[in-house]
Amino acid sequence: MAASATPYPVQVSPPHERPRRPLNLRQRSALAGEAAAAAAEVERELVTPADPTSAAFFDVDNTVMQGASIFHLARGLHRRKFFTTRDILGAVWKQAYFRVVGVEDPQHIAETRVSALSFIEGHTVSELEELGEEIFDEAMAHRIWPGTRALAQLHLDQGQRVWLVTAAPIEIAQIIARRLGLTGAMGTVAEHVEGVYTGGLVGDLLHGPAKAEAIRALAAREGLDLSRCSAYSDSANDLPMLELVGDPCAINPDAKLRSHARAEGWRIRDYRTGRKAARVGLVVGAAAGAVSGTVAAGVALRGRRK
Repeated sequence: MAASATPYPVQVSPPHERPRRPLNLRQRSALAGEAAAAAAEVERELVTPADPTSAAFFDVDNTVMQGASIFHLARGLHRRKFFTTRDILGAVWKQAYFRVVGVEDPQHIAETRVSALSFIEGHTVSELEELGEEIFDEAMAHRIWPGTRALAQLHLDQGQRVWLVTAAPIEIAQIIARRLGLTGAMGTVAEHVEGVYTGGLVGDLLHGPAKAEAIRALAAREGLDLSRCSAYSDSANDLPMLELVGDPCAINPDAKLRSHARAEGWRIRDYRTGRKAARVGLVVGAAAGAVSGTVAAGVALRGRRK
């Protein structure tokens, strides 16, 4: 089943009408979750799903695909002159570290929230959607983990719906979901006015607690029984999402999530090749590759189109 690539329009008040008091983390997470759920396009079938109250939710980065989707997106945008190489050098190490070790650094996440999606400011929604299709084919399709893809298909074969839940922009999340034949996606919702991105977010990144908020909102709308639902992630940052469902599963887990999953008796699946020690030994090579080819930009960039 396919998801539309176009989210619902996000209405943004003029700057002079915006509230002066900043939202706290909990409020931003709730707003991000509600925005993601509202933007998720659910294709309604002519017949009721075989299992209408059960569904599966998949994180994307290092769960469905190797590395961070936002970095692959940024690399593709860099090639298309959205910003210069100088703008992205500071983010190279973050991508190399994430690709090899598979652990999200809280400091990186904090920096990400401050300047998230600023590099698409001034560009149009249709432009990002069109280029996103091209970038998926050239940089993301071959990075999909076959094991995770098989798990998602298993849920579909059982008549259950499957959503991606990711901090990546909703436009990119929906492209990935559609290409994989999933039901839909929930992702970070960027502000745009009359189809042009402002560089800000609606609420916050769809990360951590915000993912749980999005799933709750979607479950209420779709009549899902969360005790019968499954969730998959690689990161302990997604514990709020994993603990929300009756069937959590750790995919390519970081050390903290692996320990927690073992203690709770959760399923664990690791599709990475080699042992962690071997992967760590490749950090230097991966970093060099990132500089020369796999350019890592991501949401920490403040670049503008030159």
